Amino acid sequence: MPSRSEPSPPVPGQGAGGGSGTVTMAMVARRAGVSTQTVSNALNTPDLLRPETLERVRRAVDEMGYRPHRAARSLRTRASRLIGFGIAPAGAGTTIVLDRFLHALSETADAAGYRLLLFAADSGQRELAAYEELLGEHGVDAFVLSNTAYGDPRQAWLEERGIPFVAFGRMWSEKDVGDWVDVDGAAGTDAAVERLVAEGHRRIGFLGWPPGSGTGDDRAEGWLRALRRHGIEEPELRAGCVDDVGAAAQAVQPLLDAGASAVVAASDTLALGCYRAVTNAGGTPGREVSVVGFDDSSVAPLLSPGLASVAQPLGDVGREAMRLLLARMSDPAKPPERVLLPPALVVRPSLGAASG
Repeated sequence: MPSRSEPSPPVPGQGAGGGSGTVTMAMVARRAGVSTQTVSNALNTPDLLRPETLERVRRAVDEMGYRPHRAARSLRTRASRLIGFGIAPAGAGTTIVLDRFLHALSETADAAGYRLLLFAADSGQRELAAYEELLGEHGVDAFVLSNTAYGDPRQAWLEERGIPFVAFGRMWSEKDVGDWVDVDGAAGTDAAVERLVAEGHRRIGFLGWPPGSGTGDDRAEGWLRALRRHGIEEPELRAGCVDDVGAAAQAVQPLLDAGASAVVAASDTLALGCYRAVTNAGGTPGREVSVVGFDDSSVAPLLSPGLASVAQPLGDVGREAMRLLLARMSDPAKPPERVLLPPALVVRPSLGAASG
C-alpha cells in the first residue's frame, strides 16, 4: 500500500494523472464528437470506421487516458451474458407490481446463463442515451422493456440497431415493432363488471388514468365493453387522475355523487382513493359502494375490508418475456411474436351485492 506521499498508480478507465473521476466511454465520445457506439467500434472493430474517424477517436482515448472496461471488450464476441432492464423512478405507480415479474425474469435468465443488469430508466432521449452507454460500456446483449406508452421511441431505436429486445407491454401504436408479452387489461375489467352485474349493480363507474395511457385506455375499454353488452352505458360515470390515493379520492367523488353503486379502478392505488372517499362519507367499501382494483398488490388482502382486484400473472409474464428474448437472440430473423395473457379476478369483501 503506497504512503500518502507516493503517487497512486493510474486506475483503469481513469486518466494517467488521476483526474477528478472515472473516464467513461461517453466522455471519450463527447471529446471526439462521435457516439459511444463509434468509440466501441474504434476499440473492438476498427475496420468499420473511416480512417479519419478512427484517428480522432484514438486521439481522444490517448488524451483522456481511457482504459476500456473488461465488459466492454466482450463486444468483440457479444458474450457479456448481460440483459439490461430499466427501473422506473421511485414513486412510479407500476414499480410496486413488478416484484414477481422481476423474480421470474431473473430466474429464467439465470437458468439460461444470463444475468439481469438493472439500471435507472429516465425517459425520452435521456433514456436512449443510457441504452447507448450500456451497449458501449458493458456490451449488454439485449434489453427487456416495460412501461411502454404511445410514441415510445425505444422499440424502433433498438430495432434499427439490431439489438435484441422484448417488451412487457404493447407498443400502443399503428407500427408494431419487436416481440412483446402483455396482460389483457380489457379482459380483466370486463370480468369485474360482469361480476358486479351478477351482484345486481347497474350504475358502475370507472376510475382510470388521464387519457393517453395505453394500459389505462385498454382497461377502460373492457369496462365500457361489458356495460354495452348488458345494455348499460353511463359515460358520465368515468373519471381519471394520476396514480395517487389523494387525487383518486377527489376524482371519484363526482361518481359517488352521481349514484355509482360500484367503481372499477385501473389500479389498486386508485382503488385506495375510492376507499378513502367512501369511508369519509361514513360508508364501507363493499356495502354502500363496491370497489374493485387492478394488480392485486400485496396490500389488497390486508385492507379492511379486503380489496377485490384483478390479478396479473406476472410470473408467467416474466417467464414468457425471457423465452421470447432468448429465442430472438438465437434467431434474429424470426418473425415477431406477441403473447397476450389473461388476468384473473380475485373476489374479496369490497365486491358486494348492490344495496337497496
